[in-house]
Amino acid sequence: MSADAKVAKELVETLKDGEKGFASAADKLRDSDHPEAAATFQRLSEQRAGFARDIVAMGHEYGDDVDKGGTATAALHRGWLSLKDALTGDDASGVIGAAVTGEDHAVSEYEKALDEDDLSDGFRALVQQQHTAVVAARDEVKALQNLSQDD
Repeated sequence: MSADAKVAKELVETLKDGEKGFASAADKLRDSDHPEAAATFQRLSEQRAGFARDIVAMGHEYGDDVDKGGTATAALHRGWLSLKDALTGDDASGVIGAAVTGEDHAVSEYEKALDEDDLSDGFRALVQQQHTAVVAARDEVKALQNLSQDD
């Protein structure tokens, strides 16, 4: 398996987790005192879906099927998020805190991907572009966390 395919599989799993996590957070906060957070989370869910589609499309261009199967690490992280979700319930600060944790994980996955020496130039450029957007999203979610703590 090429370095691109290995990294792409990891990132697609992370992005799918983010898409689902943000959508769930948006649903929980839609009727809360934090509708701006719900709107942000819905937008970020859609962003993650688009990022995953971009990576899968690039993989197909290279002849790799990067949308199949997950990794043990990704499955473990998804399991942790499910547990965290069950514990936080509908409390806005808990939901936003779980989103911050998820975003910290996403940033670290992108940084790990960029540390890979054998990525093709085209794939590295896509990962770098997405990394920049994921870091900005994490900062945006952290700002929401600060706002929810001020309430």
